[in-house]
Amino acid sequence: MSLDESEQKIDVREGIVHSSIPPEELARLSDDVISALKTVYDPEIPADIFELGLIYKIDIEDDRMVKIMMTLTAPGCPVAGEMPGWVENAVGAVEGISGVEVAMTFDPPWTPDRMSEEAQVSVGWY
Repeated sequence: MSLDESEQKIDVREGIVHSSIPPEELARLSDDVISALKTVYDPEIPADIFELGLIYKIDIEDDRMVKIMMTLTAPGCPVAGEMPGWVENAVGAVEGISGVEVAMTFDPPWTPDRMSEEAQVSVGWY
């Protein structure tokens, strides 16, 4: 019996994401998803939601389902009910993905220090 058949291998690189998607395709999908997110703007701040730091996590699963964890600038944001749909529509247009799920969280709460320099410049904070 070989090692592969008798023992479970331990991956010492725990925490590294393993994907059955070829690396080139995964890189393209990642770039395209981020580009799509950059088309969605917070109506109260002249910067896109990616540069604002509203996107906490993007997972592209092996079946090419994209799962996004995001927040808003404030829990009482006037577009709280609409923005997840905007994100779903924008990312859903990316070629090669099978679907999009958007989840909201306020933990940790968003703060302006999550903004990129680009976003800070666009709102005049830099």
